[in-house]
Amino acid sequence: MTESIGTRTGLLGPGDEAPVSTHVVEVDGIPMSALLAEASDPRAVIVALHGGATTSAYFDCPGHPRLSLLRTAPALGFTVLALDRPGYGSSAPFATEISAAERRVELAYGVVERLLGARPLGAGVFVLAHSAGCELAVRMAADVRGADLLGVELSGTGREHHADAVRVLSVAGQDRGARLRELLWEPSALYPPEIFGGAAIAARGPMYEATMMPTWTTHDFPRLAARIAVPVQLTVAAHERVWRTDRLALAEMLALFAGAPRVVLNEQADSGHNISMGHSATAYHLKVMSFVEECVLVRDRAIWRRSPS
Repeated sequence: MTESIGTRTGLLGPGDEAPVSTHVVEVDGIPMSALLAEASDPRAVIVALHGGATTSAYFDCPGHPRLSLLRTAPALGFTVLALDRPGYGSSAPFATEISAAERRVELAYGVVERLLGARPLGAGVFVLAHSAGCELAVRMAADVRGADLLGVELSGTGREHHADAVRVLSVAGQDRGARLRELLWEPSALYPPEIFGGAAIAARGPMYEATMMPTWTTHDFPRLAARIAVPVQLTVAAHERVWRTDRLALAEMLALFAGAPRVVLNEQADSGHNISMGHSATAYHLKVMSFVEECVLVRDRAIWRRSPS
């Protein structure tokens, strides 16, 4: 496997001496890309998985370093590795070869091992995912290797579409695209004007994402969620319009994680579906890091109990 590294100059994080670096590593013959922002002595590492039609740039809000997870987290002691999910970034030309779910899980873990293997991990690895990225996060956490994760954060996901989304998805033609953007980016006041609509971070998504969702929501999601044996936090944006967020829907979602030792619901005020790109992104990221810290303390307590007195 080979690795190439690039540096995004002029984009230093607050309080962090190291810039965000772009990495491309080869995993089983597939070039996989990611952004890495390192804390000098990390408390833990956050592996971030973006949603559909974007890349790892989702976690580094262009022109707004204060809203960037890749800037905020290292300043507070957490390294962040934001992957371009399989079929995005450098692996986009190979999307048809890596559409199988098991293949994508292996690639994701391969990137994590390749880029983090020789770096300090602190207490361990925590997975954060948004929207379509939650599918990969759940699969990673349900995998046998998932038992070693500190925990998982999921946002912008669900099992049943919001009534507004049902109406939009039933429409064909150009109107569908415009209405879909409204679901994903309204209310517009929640986002910086130059970020609204997502053009600055847009990317073409792989074909497999269009076909996996029906099976995922009805069968794979509940089956795999029940296998997760680490703490889970589910974050719901106050203005989420893609997925149902009523009390019954949320209760059913939380119940899926029957094997998790702890399941937390976080309701994020002043946020739309694209929760890491809005004005409230910093508030959201701080809540995630608070949950990661709690997961670290749980891991520390387990170590203390095993240590000889």
